Amino acid sequence: MAGHSIGGNAAATTMATDHRVRAGVNTDGTFYAPIPATGLDHRPFLLFGAQHESPGMDPTWEQAWTSLNGWKRWLTVTDSDHGTFTDMPILSAWAGKPGPGLSPQRAEQITRTYVGAFFDLHLKGIPQPLLTGPSPANPEVTFQNP
Repeated sequence: MAGHSIGGNAAATTMATDHRVRAGVNTDGTFYAPIPATGLDHRPFLLFGAQHESPGMDPTWEQAWTSLNGWKRWLTVTDSDHGTFTDMPILSAWAGKPGPGLSPQRAEQITRTYVGAFFDLHLKGIPQPLLTGPSPANPEVTFQNP
């Protein structure tokens, strides 16, 4: 299960109560409901957000990180903002009002690449070297290690 903004919180909240959800992603959402201190039953979770989700910036992400007890990654994207992980950059560009930072095409490519790799790894069992550390092909993506 993946979600953006409050949907990212919903992914974690759902995983805490429904063991049918095998893996989760929060794309740039505050954790309004904290992840239980006991974790998510060792299931994988990806924190994927804008620079404002770097360690020290959002205490809910730090709490989530310490509570996650399965495979986990905390990735941030340089020159991104809250809307980067949605269709909004592309729609804004089509409307003639492109936003700052990453191009809409690059934002879409990065989001699809990393979220897709996460689910390919954890739901299909396909190895994903992309998720093991920084990639020269994606210099905008920073692996956080709080």
